[in-house]
Amino acid sequence: MSDFIPFITAQVIPGLNSGLIVSIKLIVPSAFLGLIIGVLSGTFRVYAPFPIRKISDAYVAIFRGTPLVVQIYFWYFALPYTSIGEFRIVMSAETCAIVGFSLCSGAYHSEYIRGGLLSIKSGQLLAGQALGMNPITAIRNIVLPQAFRNAFSGCSNEIIYLIKYSSIASIITINDITGMGRGIAKESWRNVETYLVVGIYYLALVTLANVILYRIEKKMEIPGFEKEQA
Repeated sequence: MSDFIPFITAQVIPGLNSGLIVSIKLIVPSAFLGLIIGVLSGTFRVYAPFPIRKISDAYVAIFRGTPLVVQIYFWYFALPYTSIGEFRIVMSAETCAIVGFSLCSGAYHSEYIRGGLLSIKSGQLLAGQALGMNPITAIRNIVLPQAFRNAFSGCSNEIIYLIKYSSIASIITINDITGMGRGIAKESWRNVETYLVVGIYYLALVTLANVILYRIEKKMEIPGFEKEQA
């Protein structure tokens, strides 16, 4: 252990820094797309016509009910062997990870958004329509902003989970933080030190995300509204 610091600074940190860039390139678009998918599907599950509601319900049931590892394996290993005639979908490992993370995260966001929408009294939608708004405009401008504020804590938790389960990307040959850490550990046989630093990297990412999300939540607060609700 006498060379702990030199090993960390010379081998682990440079390798994990390159993996950190890859992880961020996976996490940021996945978080953004997952939130959009969740808002759309959550809204569909409350206000869309019956067939679209059922399709949205099925999407959420599938992606919440199956392991993320299996989903990632499907996009990377199974999909290229599934073809319609001569049409075949082949995606890079990074694209497969983003697709898998976005769809899985979107399913969980959908539940939070759905709950937020159901927490808003139906009279507000009717009031918007009474003012001349069509249902879509009333939902977008009156109901959804309030629902999103109510659901934001849950959505924030899902983004934090996404940061942590992004480490699954390493199973399809992506050299993210976990993938780089595993490579360093195999080459050096110093698992304890390597994975200790890997854990610190994820802890730092989660802490930074918590700070950003907390500030966003505070920006969305309406003065006096929370006290009245309580």
